[in-house]
Amino acid sequence: MTHNVPAAVLWDMDGTLVNTEPYWIAAETEIIESFGGSWTHEEALELVGSGLWKSAQIMQSKGVELTEVEIIDNLTERVLEQLVEFGIPWRPGARELLTALREEKIPTALVTMSVSRMAHHVADRLGFVGFDAVVSGDDVANSKPHPEAYLRGAELLGVDITRCVAIEDSPPGVTSASSAGAFVIGVPFMVELDGSKADVLWPTLDGRSVADISATFTIEGAR
Repeated sequence: MTHNVPAAVLWDMDGTLVNTEPYWIAAETEIIESFGGSWTHEEALELVGSGLWKSAQIMQSKGVELTEVEIIDNLTERVLEQLVEFGIPWRPGARELLTALREEKIPTALVTMSVSRMAHHVADRLGFVGFDAVVSGDDVANSKPHPEAYLRGAELLGVDITRCVAIEDSPPGVTSASSAGAFVIGVPFMVELDGSKADVLWPTLDGRSVADISATFTIEGAR
């Protein structure tokens, strides 16, 4: 077993880089209630980290009489409106750690199930070029927990996924990154990650450094 600087760090967005989950829940609730349905906080938490197409299907089962594409467009527009009104709610320590990675010239990718316009809206407001590649929900055929998104992120960066660290906050995201072969740092936020496939759990990114990632990241043969 060796400790090493990763070839790249792959970031989830919602709940990891930014605290947008409450915005998504508010948007889901608004749409479902507009069709006479109800949406509990517990039901909303079950969708954290899942792809928008799955969310759309669940919302249809709750009585939303729109196509999947219409639901996704409506959700995205409502969340974007909140981002414009209230600003980008960065998660503690996330932007600082991303900045440090960029200063060390470690490649980074954003791997999110939000659609492209949402992903770029957030990435473009970092105040610096934070990512060498962006993989969004409309770039892949299979949403998290399928490994496609993380495999695509590593491919775009030209690195071996088994030499990458992924940072995730949800069970579907952790499963996606781990199944792809990445070393996963789980940072639980709205849902617990105990019993997940995360290689290590950090309670927060606040105060974390590139050295912390290197000290945590292990390469064990053909992992």
